[in-house]
Amino acid sequence: MKVLMKGNEALAEAAIRAGCRHFFGYPITPQTEVAAYMAKQMPKVGGTYLQAESEISAINMVYGAASAGKRAMTSSSSPGISLKQEGISYLVGSDLPCLIVNVQRAAPGLGGIQPSQGDYFQATKAPGHGDSHIFVMAPSSIQEMADFVETCFEKAEEYRMPSMLLADGMLGQMMEPIELKEGEPKEVEKPWALTGTKMQRPHNVINSLYIDPPELERILIERYERYAKIEENEQRAELYKMDDAEYAVVSYGASARIAMSAVDKARDEGIKVGLIRCITLWPYPKKFIEASAGQIKHYLAVEMNMGQMVEDLRLVVNGRAPVDFFGRAGGIIPSPAEVLEEIRKISKGGK
Repeated sequence: MKVLMKGNEALAEAAIRAGCRHFFGYPITPQTEVAAYMAKQMPKVGGTYLQAESEISAINMVYGAASAGKRAMTSSSSPGISLKQEGISYLVGSDLPCLIVNVQRAAPGLGGIQPSQGDYFQATKAPGHGDSHIFVMAPSSIQEMADFVETCFEKAEEYRMPSMLLADGMLGQMMEPIELKEGEPKEVEKPWALTGTKMQRPHNVINSLYIDPPELERILIERYERYAKIEENEQRAELYKMDDAEYAVVSYGASARIAMSAVDKARDEGIKVGLIRCITLWPYPKKFIEASAGQIKHYLAVEMNMGQMVEDLRLVVNGRAPVDFFGRAGGIIPSPAEVLEEIRKISKGGK
């Protein structure tokens, strides 16, 4: 049965159904409904909701719960995620799974409260100091806001790393009918967790400090070997009308919804254009773009920022076709008509 839910509330309910029983957060527009929903619902399922005194406190509480092997999460919006960066780096350095939700707003600084995709670099290039990555998924519907929560938890636990659901204010605030998953979540063995030895096993240690340089280098090399497996196995994208496409729009999240409408309108005009919708942002879905490289005459990246994901697209295309960018920033959402006009330009050899 489908229910009508706001994006922020849908992801919160999905987290509860996925077995999350520990939520630590701090209010900030446009994600505050996540915390408000958790405040009401967590006590009903025997879970813990705690509004921390700051975003810094919240991420370190996640660190503690994750160390004990519990499914824990936090949510915030762009400036709040910036404050969590040190804690995210500690989570990476300690190989701890958790879920971090970023419902992006316009930035930098306090910016504005309208939707944005300005945190792509932060999520995929610098989620915290040091050599590190986190698993990042970008929903483009309220159904995916809910569905990707469980996926993020599962992949975080499979690879022992933080995961991020990178949404934006448009998806967080809009409503759509969705189906919520029923049933019990999968139980995952976590022999590394701090659960008390009961004098039956050696002590576990959760730590990100390594004074000996060769030891730290060894751990980093091992972690990057794991990252290589993730890049090989976990790239995800949706191909829309790409079979005979001569031009391709590459987008993600809310922008991809708009781009899809523009692609349909361009097709009505006889322009052979398709859409590559990036679902994982790290790992970046290189394979899907590589597969199109001999077919596509011109790529167009569409984002709600000044141009971020387009850099990864250009790296993958590697000069085999022109790559152009169209974006709106400051909290302005691009319209299908604007994207259509950009498609017309590249189909005529312009831009």
